[in-house]
This record gives sequence, structure tokens and C-alpha cells, in this order.
Amino acid sequence: MNSTSLPAAAVSAAPKDRPTGVSGEQLTVRVARGKGDDRRFEEFQVPLRESQTVLDIVTWIQRNAEPALAYRFACRVGVCGSCAMTVNGRPRWTCRTHVSKVMGKDGTLTIEPLRNLPRIKDLVVDMARFFEKWQEAGGRFAGNEDRTSPLARIDPQSAGRRAVDEGIECINCAVCYAACDVVAWDEEYLGPAALNRAWTLVNDERHAEKRDTMRKVSRSSGCHSCHSHGSCVEHCPVGLNPTAGIAGLKRRSVLQLLWRNGD
Repeated sequence: MNSTSLPAAAVSAAPKDRPTGVSGEQLTVRVARGKGDDRRFEEFQVPLRESQTVLDIVTWIQRNAEPALAYRFACRVGVCGSCAMTVNGRPRWTCRTHVSKVMGKDGTLTIEPLRNLPRIKDLVVDMARFFEKWQEAGGRFAGNEDRTSPLARIDPQSAGRRAVDEGIECINCAVCYAACDVVAWDEEYLGPAALNRAWTLVNDERHAEKRDTMRKVSRSSGCHSCHSHGSCVEHCPVGLNPTAGIAGLKRRSVLQLLWRNGD
């Protein structure tokens, strides 16, 4: 994973002798700079090229105009999710976002770090709290067998597997977390990704701690805090539906409460 953080440079625009794009056009790019709450924007003129992604833009700036610009990326092909940033107000994977599709009508691009997460520097956010919530939601798998037991066979057509079939594809890129309105209001809210993970586990017949997972997600700032706005669904880069999983957790927690009261 690449997080570039070199000594600060006093360059805020591309040098005039840098080559322009294929068409000679240049794109005006506003990039959020600074550490923590110290925020400012710097403007750069970047050559506009065909099939150019937002990650290409950020990389060009770091290599040609501002070596001190800090950002993250790894795979560059939409697998790791580490290059997620806020582009023109919307959280996205920058490696799969083509400039031509998100460029403003005035020919500008504004790039900021993900929201709802503390910023370390420039476009890099601190993901620690995001992953802590993943654990607080009971997201760690606990097997119900030992290593001498035969491998469990899971029917792909079983109700539990079908319920979580898409949810297991989450790669924890935090785009849904950055887009979530409830996280913005309640810093303790577990968030869509953590609750989605919990939903996959309580439907896994091999998971030995389903009751504990349900206890953790049913607490204050858990699944019942979700307002079902669907921002996580709208912004998920791989088309997952955390809202549906959260709704499943709500139903399950209510049923468990009714069963306890009926005993």
C-alpha cells in the first residue's frame, strides 16, 4: 500500500514546461491538503487525457507537481478499495472512476479524503475506528469445530447462504461508512460494513457465537440506529445492500426478544 508523505513542497500548480494532454486540454483540480482539522485546498492544472481515472490524476499531481501529497492506493484495478476518496462530494474508488464521468460542468474536479473518518494527512484517513467497530459488532468468526473435524459442507442453496450471498463480497473499503448519514450524526454507530459482516456471521451455521454477535449489534448505536436511508446501497462500489442485512438483524433481534419474553 502506498502512502506518500515527503517533505513539504511549495508547489501549488504544474510547472509550465510539463506536457499537456493529448488534446492540449488541462483539468483544474482542487485537492484537500493539511493534517487533522487544518484543511485547505490547493489548485493544480493537470493534463487531460483519454480514459483517465481520478487515481491517475492524483498520481500525476504527486509525481509532477507536489511530491508531498499523501494518498493511498495498492492494486489500481478495483480489488483492494484502498484508493477510496471523496470526489466532487461523493465517496468513490478513484481507480475505477473515470474523470470524464465525474468532471464538473466547469471542467473542475474536487478531491477530498473520505468523510466520517479522522484525517491523517491530505487524502489519507485513519481507518482504525472503522475496523474497531467491525470487531465491536462481533465480526470475528468463531468456529464450532476443532482442526481434527471434517470440513463443513455448506449448501449454496441453503436459506442462510442465500441471505448473505452478496454480503460476503464486502472488502471493507469504508465507502459506505463515509456515505452513511447516521455515522455523521452518531460517532458510536457501528456502521454499514460492520453490521453487514455481523449479518453474514449470524447466518453462518459454523459460527459458534451467534448469540454474542446479536447481543453486540442490538445494543445502543447498533442495528436499530439505522434509519434505512440507503446511502450505503447507493454508494457501494460493488453493488452490495448493507441496508437489507441490517434490516435482517433488526428482525432477528426483535424475534429473539419475543422468544425470551415468551419463556
